[in-house]
Amino acid sequence: MAKLSQNQARQQLVEVGHYLAEHGLLFRGNHANLSARVSDDQIIMTKGGSIENLTMDDFALVDLNGTVLEGDMEPTMKEIVEMHTGIYRVRESVGSVIHTHAPHATAFGVAQKPIPLIYEPLLRFGVSEPVPIVAWAPRGSRASVDGIMDIAKNHPGLPALIMANHGVLVFSDSPMRTASLLGTLDEAAELYIMAQSLGGAKDLPAQAIDQVKERMMAYGSSR
Repeated sequence: MAKLSQNQARQQLVEVGHYLAEHGLLFRGNHANLSARVSDDQIIMTKGGSIENLTMDDFALVDLNGTVLEGDMEPTMKEIVEMHTGIYRVRESVGSVIHTHAPHATAFGVAQKPIPLIYEPLLRFGVSEPVPIVAWAPRGSRASVDGIMDIAKNHPGLPALIMANHGVLVFSDSPMRTASLLGTLDEAAELYIMAQSLGGAKDLPAQAIDQVKERMMAYGSSR
């Protein structure tokens, strides 16, 4: 995975912020945390909670121990740095992490129900099992972070998780691919909810995962 420069990371995360807003993937307060890897042990991360008017100056440079190296970060953001840095430490392939309260996926968090594997496009992002719920604990607490790290370490087929009664965390190899994954996950959640009025959504067949992988390899597609 090619590392981004700091300027590239800032620019791409600004573009992601606009994408999230335009596609209805933020809650009404426009709160989100966005980050991107710029070296083996450093990331660029948003320094405030709202990304409504995100600019190139609205980021801090942070190492994977959670130390802010450059820029200022709001105290409420320092509380959740570990949620991002922990993912980068255990998933070397991850180039970007996004946390939002995307409405349909977050509805599953409020209901404390995993998002079933019912939407084929999710397979093209490497999702190979239902997207699970991490048990509620105070945001940024050891218990919350440990729950997130358990998924990242022990479920290689999951680039996403739902935080109970809170929001969504997704991670992939680049900022825009991570944003696209979030959009697809929220779409899957919305479609599942809509399908309830038609008798309920149905799981994909067990062989679908391998069949989609084969077709992606055959046609040189990463999505």
